[in-house]
Amino acid sequence: MVSRAALGDAIHQAVGEAAATLRPDVRAALAAALETEPSERGRSVLRQLLDNAEIASADRVPLCQDTGTAWVRIGIGVDGGVPGDLQRIADQAVAAAYRDFGLRMSTVRDALMDRTNPGDNTPAFLEVQLRPGAGARVEVMLKGGGSDNASALAMLPPSAGMAGVREFVLGAVEAKATGACPPLLLGVAVGGTFDTVAGLAKKALLRTIGSAPASPEAGSIECELLEAINATGIGPAGLGGRTTALAVHLVTAPCHIAALPVAVNMGCCAVRSAVVEVAG
Repeated sequence: MVSRAALGDAIHQAVGEAAATLRPDVRAALAAALETEPSERGRSVLRQLLDNAEIASADRVPLCQDTGTAWVRIGIGVDGGVPGDLQRIADQAVAAAYRDFGLRMSTVRDALMDRTNPGDNTPAFLEVQLRPGAGARVEVMLKGGGSDNASALAMLPPSAGMAGVREFVLGAVEAKATGACPPLLLGVAVGGTFDTVAGLAKKALLRTIGSAPASPEAGSIECELLEAINATGIGPAGLGGRTTALAVHLVTAPCHIAALPVAVNMGCCAVRSAVVEVAG
């Protein structure tokens, strides 16, 4: 069985890593965009983003002042069992990490009834999945308010089809991308239900930029959407240019015959996530 201490240590480590170290795939995508961005202003922004990532990593300081909410995904092996109250373990680890790494506390106790800051950035927004074998896989994403606020969801009629999905995604980008700190990584989900499609779009941000899509058809749609998004001219930091998005990651799922759920989750130019494997 995975011990409580090992699981808490993994979450603590992942928070610190995600806060200060830009994902290698995101860094590589920014560097590639710098070579092709036609706008001098856009290239200047991209250079600053790469410099910022280098300084954050070297000095072990946050990539961004908005250190976000802590989204914690735990895939735990069914052969090892669950080592207790996972929400409590995650909350304690997140609170310790935000204190130890000097991260900004960005949560409120209740969205409507009590908007005071608890001072420890809890609760962790926890998702648990069972998987074969033993051990655990801990994935942490620190999600800033700007990028999450720019995300969108719609329950389209099935007749809308791909054209409707495309229109919705582009509409969300045109309306909200500037506030999400582009260049963006876009997670797009189509399918599921009202309560699951947003989660699928967020999970899509964990996929490595440049990795294989789910299918050739999905890859074709991703390329089409990326081309259309980058043709908007929003550009790095919303100051104009070609690089509005670094990549689009599409996830599709089954749904009701009368539904076409669509969600867009925008990841900012500092997509902060980390993975830690825990032995059983």
